[in-house]
Amino acid sequence: MLDAAAPGWGRLFLLVWFCPDEKSQSQYCSVIPVRTLLPVMLRAASHERSQPCPESLSVQDTSQQSRLVKPRVSKPQNCCTLVQRPGNRGPWQKCDGFGRGGAGTQFQYLVVEKKGAKQNVGVIQLNRPKALTALCDGLMNEENQALDSFEKDPHVGAIVITGSEKAFAAGADIKEMQNRTFQECYGGNFLAHWNRVSLVRKPVIAAVNGYALGGGCELAMMCDIIFAGEKAQFGQPEILLGTIPGAGGTQRLTRAVGKSLAMEMVLTGDRISAQEAKEAGLVSKIYPVEKLLEEAISCGEKIAGNSKLVTAMAKEAVNAAFEMTLTEGNKMEKRLFHATFATDDRKEGMAAFVEKRKANFTDH
Repeated sequence: MLDAAAPGWGRLFLLVWFCPDEKSQSQYCSVIPVRTLLPVMLRAASHERSQPCPESLSVQDTSQQSRLVKPRVSKPQNCCTLVQRPGNRGPWQKCDGFGRGGAGTQFQYLVVEKKGAKQNVGVIQLNRPKALTALCDGLMNEENQALDSFEKDPHVGAIVITGSEKAFAAGADIKEMQNRTFQECYGGNFLAHWNRVSLVRKPVIAAVNGYALGGGCELAMMCDIIFAGEKAQFGQPEILLGTIPGAGGTQRLTRAVGKSLAMEMVLTGDRISAQEAKEAGLVSKIYPVEKLLEEAISCGEKIAGNSKLVTAMAKEAVNAAFEMTLTEGNKMEKRLFHATFATDDRKEGMAAFVEKRKANFTDH
C-alpha cells in the first residue's frame, strides 16, 4: 500500500493480517511502515542463514502423510530440514539439494544410495512401510528427483528400484485420488509424471518382493529388467475399484505377456505369482527373498562395467522393437550399430578382445 501524499519509498506501508491460530475467531490487521519493518526482516533472514544444517534427519511415514507439500527450492544446497506441515499433521522433510551424485540425500518416502564395489549402481528403495509402499504423489516426485540425479551422475551405470520384502508397491494411493474429478484428471494430465522411469537412458532394474499391484506393477514394467522374489505377486486390480490401469498397465502388460493373459488380469483383477510371471515373460529371473536385492545390484554392476555410451544405444535399440515395425526396427538397429564405430569404446572393446585382455571403457 503506497501513501501518494509524499514521494519516495519512505512512505510505503505494509498491510499485515494477524490470526493467532487456525481455530481462533479473532482476527485483526495492522499497517506497518516498510522502513520500520525492513531492518527486522533483514536481521531475521541473516539469522536463518547462519543456522547450521542437520546432517541426518529421520522422518517416519504415517497413514496421514499421503500428501506431500512440495517445497519451494531456490538455490541448491546440501541441506535437509524438517518443516511443519499444515494442519498439525507432523513434519515432512525438505531437501534443498541432492549432494554430489544424489547419494546420501534424505527423502521422506525413499532411501537412496549408491551400491556395488565401485559405487556405480544407484539404488532407490520405496519406503512407505505402513502403507505397503502405496504410490502417493510425493513419493513419485521424489523418485523422479532421484532418477534425475542418478541420470546426471557420470559414475552411475545402472539403477535398481526396489521396495520392502512385503511390498514392492501395492498400488497407487487411493485416498489421494478418490475425490478427483474428470476435469482435474484430464486438464492436469493426471499421472503423466509417473512415466519418468521409462524415459531414463540408463538401464533400470526392478527388484520386486511381495506385492506389485496396480501402479506398482506398472512401475515395475516401466523398468528395463524385472527380477522377482519367490513370493512376489503381480496384478492390475483397478477393475475392482471401478476404473482401469492409467500408467501403462493395459499397454505394457499386453506387450509383455500377450493379449489373453493381459485381458484376464485386467478384466478380473486376478494376480499371478512370480513363477507364472516368469513363464509368461514378465520377469526374467526369480531369487530367494533375502537374495533378491543383492542379485539385482550384481546385475547392475555387470551392466555398469560396460561402456555407458554403447549401453544407452543398446537400450534404445531394444525399446524400438515395441514402437516400430520389424523393417523399421532393423533399420534403426543398423544405424545405431554403425554409430558405435565412431566411439573410442568400440575400438577399445575389439582391441581388448584380440589382445585377450579386459577392456577399459572410457564412455567415449
